[in-house]
Amino acid sequence: MKRLLYELSESWKIALAQMQANKTRSMLTALGVIIGIVAVTLMGTAITGIQSGFDKSMSIIGEDVLYVEQFPWARVPDWWNYRARKKIKTEYAETLNRMIAASPNSNLLIAVPTSNILRNVKYADSQVSNIIVLGTTVDFPLVSTVDTTEGRFYNEMEAKSGANVCLIGYDVADALFPSGSPIDKFVQINGNPFKVIGVGARQGSFLGLFSLDSIVTVPLVAFERYFSAKTDTDIRVKVKDKNQLEDAKDELTGLMRRVRALAPEKKNDFNINEQQAFKSTLDPVKNSIAIAGLFITGLSLFVGAIGIMNITFVSVKERTKEIGTRKALGARRRTILLQFLIESTALCVLGGVIGLTFSYLVCFGLGFALPSFPIQFSFGLVVISMIVSVMTGLISGFAPAWSASRLDPVTALRYE
Repeated sequence: MKRLLYELSESWKIALAQMQANKTRSMLTALGVIIGIVAVTLMGTAITGIQSGFDKSMSIIGEDVLYVEQFPWARVPDWWNYRARKKIKTEYAETLNRMIAASPNSNLLIAVPTSNILRNVKYADSQVSNIIVLGTTVDFPLVSTVDTTEGRFYNEMEAKSGANVCLIGYDVADALFPSGSPIDKFVQINGNPFKVIGVGARQGSFLGLFSLDSIVTVPLVAFERYFSAKTDTDIRVKVKDKNQLEDAKDELTGLMRRVRALAPEKKNDFNINEQQAFKSTLDPVKNSIAIAGLFITGLSLFVGAIGIMNITFVSVKERTKEIGTRKALGARRRTILLQFLIESTALCVLGGVIGLTFSYLVCFGLGFALPSFPIQFSFGLVVISMIVSVMTGLISGFAPAWSASRLDPVTALRYE
């Protein structure tokens, strides 16, 4: 065991000395490995970032929330058929809640209506445009994340009476009140005064489609009083157990058919949406990135491995006399094999370290340039990259190392 450790130590010293003696050749040889490691780490970082951003957005939708809407979330070729459907009405939520309460074994907990419309919001001389004004009930925090940095959400009395109060998003507060607290101030929504009672915590964007911080939430009664035309309405239904989501979805479908008074032969004229619709859209994107990244990685590592194999064969030829001398002095085949395997592996490890360093700098720069995109340079990627580097070195160096270990010492000593 001691002898093996000694041989490994000496082989690493020789490998480092060879790289130092041939700096340019070593760097050019390691270039293919560098490109491969950069590709695999950036691909992994991109996939991890996309997944992290997706999970953050999905947490706002909720794994245990079903959405009753006119349109499906997935793309459909016959969208005009969906356009002809009857609108979803906010009063459906009250009917659903009565049905849920009447069924003690229901998988559903509560139905909450929401309506939204785009409007301008103004305070004094400042104005923000295309803000999502969301009207909902006091139960909204049960089906969505409602965190505040200041103030509170409206209470039941304010909700039922339709008080002119609102919770404004982080970006709205930042734009209209850059240097002061907005609490108890009045903002104008489409010319109607609303008292600010809360400021939402920063949430970021939802899948890059719209900002969750550019929303103003008001009581549904007040919303329907001022905004009655061209509103989008959905019913959000909380599920008791997210592991029973399919059963809950079937139950909700049956309840909605009763609400809509659909005959048995009639098709559903509504959609029940859930997270899975977005997940099925994301998976092809992740798979495409992974396939492209693996192709580039595989090609780069293959070219790098060929280069390292070639250079190792050249090194064996250049040092044939040295190999003969070492064998004549008693060096074993294993010792020679280890020496050249470690030299090829050292080149790949060098390429891996340089590739990881470059990838980290790229990710660090992207983190500044794109603060909204979750860049995650994980420890797992570092481990995978180094394993790939070592395996590339071992595989590419085995053939020349084997040929070196099999050299006849007499023939080697005569080599010119």
